[in-house]
Amino acid sequence: MTPLVTLSKHGPVAVIVIDNPPVNALSPGVPEGLQASLEAAQADPEVQSIVILGGGRTFVAGADINEFAKSIAAGKGGGPSLHPLLAAIEDSPKPVVVAIHGAALGGGLELAMAAHYRIAVPDAQAGLPEASLGIIPGAEGTQRLPRLVGVAKAAEMLVSGQIVKAPVALELGLLDKLVEGDLLPAAIAFAREIAAIRPLPKTSERPVEPDAAGIAAARDLARKTRRNQTAPAMALEALEAAVALSFEEGCKKERELSAKSLTTEQAAALIHAFIAERAVAKVPDVPADTVPYPLRKAAIIGAGTMGGGIAMALANAGIDVRIKDTTQDALDRGLATVRKNYQNSVAKGRFPQAVMDQRMALIHPQLDYAGFEEADIIIEAAFESMAVKQQLFTEIDKVAKPDCVLATNTSTLDIDKIATVTSRPQMVIGTHFFSPAHVMRLVEIVRGKATSNEVIATAMALAKTLRKVGVLVGNSMGFVGNRMMFPYMREAQFLVEEGATPAQVDRALYNFGMAMGIFAVDDMGGIDLNWRVQQEYAHLVKPGIRQPLMLRKLFELGRYGQKTGRGWYLYDENRKPTPDPEIEALIEQTAKEAGIERRPITDEEIIERCIYAMINEGARILEEGHASRASDIDAIYFSGYGFPAYRGGPMWYANTVGLKKVYSKIEEFHRIHGELWEPAPLLKRLAAEGKTFA
Repeated sequence: MTPLVTLSKHGPVAVIVIDNPPVNALSPGVPEGLQASLEAAQADPEVQSIVILGGGRTFVAGADINEFAKSIAAGKGGGPSLHPLLAAIEDSPKPVVVAIHGAALGGGLELAMAAHYRIAVPDAQAGLPEASLGIIPGAEGTQRLPRLVGVAKAAEMLVSGQIVKAPVALELGLLDKLVEGDLLPAAIAFAREIAAIRPLPKTSERPVEPDAAGIAAARDLARKTRRNQTAPAMALEALEAAVALSFEEGCKKERELSAKSLTTEQAAALIHAFIAERAVAKVPDVPADTVPYPLRKAAIIGAGTMGGGIAMALANAGIDVRIKDTTQDALDRGLATVRKNYQNSVAKGRFPQAVMDQRMALIHPQLDYAGFEEADIIIEAAFESMAVKQQLFTEIDKVAKPDCVLATNTSTLDIDKIATVTSRPQMVIGTHFFSPAHVMRLVEIVRGKATSNEVIATAMALAKTLRKVGVLVGNSMGFVGNRMMFPYMREAQFLVEEGATPAQVDRALYNFGMAMGIFAVDDMGGIDLNWRVQQEYAHLVKPGIRQPLMLRKLFELGRYGQKTGRGWYLYDENRKPTPDPEIEALIEQTAKEAGIERRPITDEEIIERCIYAMINEGARILEEGHASRASDIDAIYFSGYGFPAYRGGPMWYANTVGLKKVYSKIEEFHRIHGELWEPAPLLKRLAAEGKTFA
C-alpha cells in the first residue's frame, strides 16, 4: 500500500509530500503521517528547512467530507483534530514552507497558514469554503486568516466561501511568493533561500486590526447570499473573537463554534447536498467503464430562449455548434440575445472581449440541415409539442450520422414516443436543460426504453463537460422535476382559491427558503407555456377530480406573466412584481362561483400542502424507479428548482421532519381534500417501519 505521506531529502531541504488522491483530503492517516514526517525532519541535523506539498493534481482540497458525514450521523462531531499538527508546524525550529498547486481549501489552507511561508504557482487557488457546507473552519482558520488578509477580507471570504486565485492571494498577503514552472524545484530553491532567516514569522503572532465596518458588510453579504443560514453568523462570531481575544483564546472559541456548527440540521443537510451532487454521476445500472461517444461538434434545432442558451453552454465549453431555425428573423433574434448575454458578461468583467469573440465564432446560425451530418449530438430545442418534435426527429433521423446522439430538450413529453419516429431509438435521449441554459446548473437526462448505455454515458459526460449537474431520470410525465412541480403548483393554486393570496403563498415559500415563490416562478416561465403543457396532458385528468380554476382565466385574459407585464402579479419596466387587486378580486369571484368557501390560511398550511405534495410525488417516483436514489431527487431540486440546499432537498427534508409525521399529515389532507392526496405506498411503508428515504 502506498503511504499517504512520504519524506525525502534534497540536500539540506526535507520534502514532505501528501499523496492521498484524488484531492489529498486530510482523512485519517494524513495528519498522523505529516506529524511523523515533520518530527523526523526536525530531528535530522542535516535538514535546514522543510517543504510540504501535495502529490498529484493538487495541494490539499480540504477534509474528507464523507468522514464529516459519518461523524455527524454518529453524533460525534467532526474529523480528527489538526491542532497538534498545526502547532508543530508553526513551532518548528526549522522554517516550514508550504508549496501550493491546484487548490488549498478548507483544512488545506488552514494547514498552509500555520507554515512560516506559503508559495504557489500562478494558477493555484485558496479559500475556506466551509460555509457552503453549513459549518465553519475548525482548525484555526478564523483566527489566522484575519491576521494575514485583514478582518474585512477575512469576513467576506468566511461568509461567501470565496476561493481566490493565487495572484489575488499574493496581493492580499495570503501568499509570500508566486513561482513559475515546476513547483518542486522552485520550492526547494525558496526553502534554501530562507533557511537562515530568524526569527521565523508566525501567523499567530501577527496583530489583528479591528474593523467593525468590514464585519457589518459581511453580515449584509450573508443576508443576501446565504439567506436563513446559521454558519455565516457563527464564522463572524469566531472572527470577532480573533479581534477581541488572544490567539489561544480565539482558537478555543472557534473550536466551540465549529463543534456547534457540526451539530446543526443545516450542516447535515448541506453535507448531504454536497455528497448527493457528486453521487448523481454514478448510474447504478450503467457500467463505469462504458465508453461514451466523442463530442466535438454539436447542432441545435431552435434559436429561441432554450436553443440559444444551450448553444452558449456548448460554446462556453469550446464545442463547435450549428444552430438552425425556420426563419432568418428567428435566427437573428436568437443570435442577438446570445450576443447581448455575452456583452453583459464582458461589461461586468467576467471575461474579456477576446473570449466573447472566440465563443461567438463557435456558434454558426443557419436555416437548413447543412453540416448536421457531421454533428456528434443534435439537440432539439423547439416548441413543446409532440407533433412538432416528432416531425423534427423524423427529419434529423434522415441526416444524422449513425453514431450521432439524438437529444430532445423537452421538459415533459414522452421520450419513447419521440423515439418511435426514428430508425434508431437506442440513440434517442432527453436532455432537459433549465432556463437560462447557459447559467442554470441542472440537466435532467431522460432515458427511454431503448436508450443505450453508451448514449446515457455520452449525455452524462456532456453535462460534466458543461460543468452542469447531470441527473439520469426515467421517462414519465414531467420526468422528476416537473412531475413533482405539478402537485406543488396545484396546491398553491388551491390555497389561493381557498383564501390565501398569491403574495402570501409566495412569501411563505420564500421564507421557507425557496429561491422564488411559485406564482413568481409561473409568471417568469410563462403562464401560456404552463397552460399549453396542461392541455398536452388534459386527456389524462380523471373526470370529477378537482382542478385549479385560475390558470385558464389568466391565459384567456392574455396575462402570460413577466413577458406581458401582467400575470399573477403586475410588473414594472424592471420586471419588479407587485400584487394586483384585480387578480385577487378575480380569485374571490372564481371561488364563489365554484362554491369554494374561503377561510384564513396559515403559512404553516401553505408550507405543508405545497412541500408535502412534492414529497408524496417524489415517493411515487422512487417506487416506480424513475429516480435511482432519493438523493438524486434532492440534487434535482436544489440545483434546478430553487429548493434550499440547507434543507437538503425535498426527500432529505422529509427525513428531518420525520416520515411518520409527513405521512400522518398527508393522510389528514387525503381525508379533507380527496383522491389527489392519496399517500404514496412507499411513504406509507417507510413511515410504518420507522425508516427514511435514505
